[in-house]
Amino acid sequence: MKTIQFKTNIKCSGCVATVTPELNKTAGENNWSVDLQSPDKILTVSAEGLSETAVKEAIAKAGYKAETLTAKS
Repeated sequence: MKTIQFKTNIKCSGCVATVTPELNKTAGENNWSVDLQSPDKILTVSAEGLSETAVKEAIAKAGYKAETLTAKS
């Protein structure tokens, strides 16, 4: 299982609702979360065989930006 964190511009629950379909398709339902309390709005994704690029593309498709913070295996 690989965990990747991204700094995003997802600001509110409405934004989360917008990215949900794309992230569910890419990472799988329940494999990701956004910390809206964090100043950096950290998106954490944990999934098998997932690339940072795929996550960034999913976020971009929904109209948001994601910048990789850390990758842990």
